Amino acid sequence: MNDLSMANTATHKAFDVQSIRRDFPILSQQVNGKPLVYLDNGASAQKPLTVLDAMDRYYREMHSNVHRGAHTLGDRATAAFEGARETIRAFLNAGSTQEIVWTKGTTEAINLVANGLAPKLKAGDEILVSHMEHHANIVPWQMVAERTGAKVMPIQVSPEGELDMDAFNSLLNDRTRVLAVTHVSNVLGTINPVKELVSQAKARGVITLLDGAQAVPHFQPDVQALDCDFYVFSSHKLFGPTGIGVLYGKSALLEDMPPYQGGGEMIERVSFERTTWNVLPYKFEAGTPAIAEAVGLGAAIEYLNGLDRPAMEAAENALMARANQLVETVPGMSIIGTAKQKAPVMSFKIDGLHPSDIGTLLDQQGIAIRTGHHCAMPLMDFYGVPGTARASFAFYNTLDEVDKLFAALQKVQRLFA
Repeated sequence: MNDLSMANTATHKAFDVQSIRRDFPILSQQVNGKPLVYLDNGASAQKPLTVLDAMDRYYREMHSNVHRGAHTLGDRATAAFEGARETIRAFLNAGSTQEIVWTKGTTEAINLVANGLAPKLKAGDEILVSHMEHHANIVPWQMVAERTGAKVMPIQVSPEGELDMDAFNSLLNDRTRVLAVTHVSNVLGTINPVKELVSQAKARGVITLLDGAQAVPHFQPDVQALDCDFYVFSSHKLFGPTGIGVLYGKSALLEDMPPYQGGGEMIERVSFERTTWNVLPYKFEAGTPAIAEAVGLGAAIEYLNGLDRPAMEAAENALMARANQLVETVPGMSIIGTAKQKAPVMSFKIDGLHPSDIGTLLDQQGIAIRTGHHCAMPLMDFYGVPGTARASFAFYNTLDEVDKLFAALQKVQRLFA
């Protein structure tokens, strides 16, 4: 794992994978008559009972709108909602809860930043992204570039799936205004050297955004140590509910950006002559927020805080090591992305087999993976493939499940051979 972005957390619970699996009720079911082997965690992770219980308790005992209710339920809901924000702040080691903005997810968070920075951009300015980005960290910048005349410049990757630092250094220049890169690639699993990237960009006055959607499930980032201007992630990949995400932004930049949406909550005062904005972070949180989802995300992080995090990461590394050992047991199988620093993500292809066929046949054996372009078409073009099959592991997966995956892949390969 990337020790530069790790934050120390207290150890509360020994890492016992079988005990942990009992915390995730969905994992005990059968699919197509087989025990479920869930290896699609990069798309969306499963939820522990503590998250389900926290959201259920919110609706049963404290549901109300937040912030202005002059009654007990409103106070309870507000305390839970803002308590979750503080949990996020501590998780990221942000300096203040004013720097934690609720969004619908990573995609909306990047759109918010891109649109907020648009007034600073002009024709000829350049926005650097990497060739391994998810569409969510490409398309919003393209839309802003079309409006402003700026250009989106892709940083190339090596055949192994590592960021080409020489290409980055050649692209970083006096026209560069924004650097937006993924912390961990959703396709390759590559852990990018984001601290070095941010440092070099900041030396030129470039605004930096890190897409942490694939990083936060595996290790805990420290935004102050990284010194990035913005850090974004989604709840549902972090064992929390869907429909909510987080934007961390340095307060000075957030203060300078215009609101993303107008409506209730984000205002200080409204008249027909003029409207003034609320303080941070509420300036960017128009309308009734996703209160139960915020509570659920807070509970997910508290659950992770209760685990032995170093042991959790060691377990995930062991899963990847086993998978890498077994690749040679499947004739014609090759890995897309072999970076030295990787999260537990394995994209692969098998000669003569379409990824969707692999996924369908694995599902018949109770094994869930992801297939397709993974919202990374430029990266698929780089590798000359229409898509890949992807197994993405989480701390609740077991070595036995890795073995089942490869036994099933051997069966699929023999069937088509």
